[in-house]
Amino acid sequence: MSGTSMRRLDDWFASRGWEAFDFQRRVWQALAEGRSGLLHATTGAGKTYAVWLGALQAFAMAPASKAKPPPLTVLWLTPMRALAADTLRALQHALDALQPDWSAGARSGDTSPAERSAQDRRLPTVLVTTPESLSLQLSRADASEVLGTLRLVVVDEWHELMGNKRGVQVQLALARLRRWNAGLCIWGMSATLGNLQEAMRTLLARGEGVLVQGEVPKELRIDSLLPGRAERFPWGGHLGLTMLPQVVEEVAASASTLVFTNTRSQSEIWYQALLEARPEWAGQIALHHGSLDRAVRDWVELGLKSGALKAVVCTSSLDLGVDFLPVERVLQIGSPKGVARLLQRAGRSGHAPGRPSRITLVPTHSIEIVEGAAAREAVARGHIEERRSPAQPLDVLVQHLVTVALGGGFVPEDLYAEVRGTVAYAGLSRASWQWCLDFVAQGGPSLSAYPDYRRAVPDADGVWRVPDARLARRHRMNIGTIVSDASMAVQYLRGARIGSVEESFVARMKPGDCFLFGGRLLELVRVHDMTAWVRRASGRKPSVPRWNGGRMPLSSTLADAVVRQLALADAGLYDTPELQCVRPLLEIQQRWSALPTPGTLLAELLKTREGWHLFLYPFAGRLVHLGLASLVAWRVAQRQPRTFSIAVNDYGFELLCAAELDWPALLPSVLAPVDEAQLLREVLASLNASELARRRFREIARVSGLVFQGYPGERRSSRQLQASSSLFWEVFRKYDPANRLLQQAEEELLAQELEIGRLRAALARMASQRLVVQAPQRPTPFAFPLMVELFREKLSNESAAERIARMVAQLEQAAGGPVEAADPERVRRTLAFERPVEDGDAGTDGGARRGASRKRGKSPGRAGAA
Repeated sequence: MSGTSMRRLDDWFASRGWEAFDFQRRVWQALAEGRSGLLHATTGAGKTYAVWLGALQAFAMAPASKAKPPPLTVLWLTPMRALAADTLRALQHALDALQPDWSAGARSGDTSPAERSAQDRRLPTVLVTTPESLSLQLSRADASEVLGTLRLVVVDEWHELMGNKRGVQVQLALARLRRWNAGLCIWGMSATLGNLQEAMRTLLARGEGVLVQGEVPKELRIDSLLPGRAERFPWGGHLGLTMLPQVVEEVAASASTLVFTNTRSQSEIWYQALLEARPEWAGQIALHHGSLDRAVRDWVELGLKSGALKAVVCTSSLDLGVDFLPVERVLQIGSPKGVARLLQRAGRSGHAPGRPSRITLVPTHSIEIVEGAAAREAVARGHIEERRSPAQPLDVLVQHLVTVALGGGFVPEDLYAEVRGTVAYAGLSRASWQWCLDFVAQGGPSLSAYPDYRRAVPDADGVWRVPDARLARRHRMNIGTIVSDASMAVQYLRGARIGSVEESFVARMKPGDCFLFGGRLLELVRVHDMTAWVRRASGRKPSVPRWNGGRMPLSSTLADAVVRQLALADAGLYDTPELQCVRPLLEIQQRWSALPTPGTLLAELLKTREGWHLFLYPFAGRLVHLGLASLVAWRVAQRQPRTFSIAVNDYGFELLCAAELDWPALLPSVLAPVDEAQLLREVLASLNASELARRRFREIARVSGLVFQGYPGERRSSRQLQASSSLFWEVFRKYDPANRLLQQAEEELLAQELEIGRLRAALARMASQRLVVQAPQRPTPFAFPLMVELFREKLSNESAAERIARMVAQLEQAAGGPVEAADPERVRRTLAFERPVEDGDAGTDGGARRGASRKRGKSPGRAGAA
């Protein structure tokens, strides 16, 4: 970049009272040289201006005429359509000063029909959009002409896309754009990635790039809001709303606070609790999650930007991108589950260079208190979770083939080379490629008689195109890889739309029932045309909506950090406030049994009136523990008939059996690692794999276009979609067993729901650890939460509460020291607080239960799931 160009950018910074950082200058120079790369810097450090100002300078051009701005030059991809408008506003500031001839616009699902129509005639010079909207642009017949003028693509928040199918969708789109412009510059931006070189190779399709790390001095404070007394025998969520007085005090002491929860259900509960505790805050605190109406979320975001709101209770809907300068601090309710998520949320406060960021963890479980010290140590060591691209998801590729067939058509040999240029499909075989072509041409051998599945066929010149305008419309309406259960609008009678809840929740209600939504107590009046019509209610006990979402397991990075903290406690080193607070619990655990350490694997054996219990603590996350527990039960059942009940949490798992087993002799063999093929066979055999894979297939069927989700205003219900996908599942299993989408369902089940990679690593680590087997006389503090999970499965909230309260009193008495009478009502409230998590929302401390039995010569059965 010339000295004049650099001075121009410096002058713009100076006009705002800023000074450019060295990393911003490095990005400007790289862009001026036409190089691609990845920029990694903390949230609020100035990543956007690093790439954007460099682009404005590097790709400046004179407009074709006074009346027309330059053609599409910069494409800015954001992972959330809610960020498109905010990103556009941020880009506009510099655009007006440095390139006033350029035009700018946003295109997403929120763009008005009039604006979309104008963009169809001519795209702006810079377009802010989402992966889904980019794929729609690729489906235009004139896509190569419209998008062929691009000089730069910026992928914002690359860490949010890289590890999922939306990231694969981006990889395929970038490969298509590079085909039309070999000199295309591509830049990614991220704040929380552990494997930067791999992330850059994935984005740039293994090409050469510049990795710029923005090391900006920024103070980050990670602390914990500690209870007055950490209970020595905890269960999932037992702290819960008992932390409300401390949270209220912290919110009152700050000008502006974000209160993050891990689930939308919990955000509703905490928002209502804050309002009940401080009614005078009405109008000063707000609620923000993805199911609220767009207008409501916009109002909340503007209130945060202007400093008008004192606090906002939110979910991951505010994790990314939006710049809220007034926010002073962040509170995280429950475990953040990972270091990257913690850093991302911490960056929402002090969102500017030089301003400190602060995040305070509010534990909902006594053992979670340790995570505060663990997270602080992991950040100090620079340990952040890695993300990797999914390998060869054929449902995404099938969808892309139809998109490209619409966007001007394709020649198979050329497109095969293009697709293999991506990291996701680098190993795509000829056989898999031919299967995909056959699938879009006729739906495979079992669907060849149906014209709806002839979605792309070759013409006389060998170019594959979509032969039917109706099929083209259907495909465009269903482009994308985001799959969720059907939702139902929530709207006041003769009033405004509030948001949406999942259809399955409303289906369980009848007129007159009340539920809590958007911070309001609502009464269901009627359901009509996929809308739940409601009115305000008062003084009646509400339900809390449940939204289905993946449970977030504790990451390996944070779990390892927790075990290191336990090793410090084992050595008598209680040097942090968190360890000091939880010291009574850890000392009882150590006295009655032992503490897990990086070099030891702790197993506990206990006899109760329920039977013989095995507790094992691998600290590998709930999904891995579910796979491990099922695998161990299956391996034992191979040798002798046994029935097991299973409970898991993020720290360990429990196997309960009616008959005594010689676990010290069995564990070394049943935990032994095996080769990958055998491990896959055993894991699938140990679970109800067919039903679990069928569930994965529902999503694959939607992404691949087998199941049509409907046109706007006539969306099909989740029950209809499930029925359709189940029908395809049965047809393929019977008439097309080699269908590769069936195989993909099994692979995704292993990789995503059971985390087979982490399970394999956990087995290898456990084999290297020294097995420590203890036989305590009563449940230890680590075992008690797992026992509670079984109570919650077997008993109602009321009877479980009485049982738990009685056990806590007995254990406290055995532990010595002052004993307070356990309150069954308080236990019942905390069980109810956690119940929405049990129904499928991403959660903090839920459990899972399976029954397993073995009869000689048969596979073990499985029944039930939390």
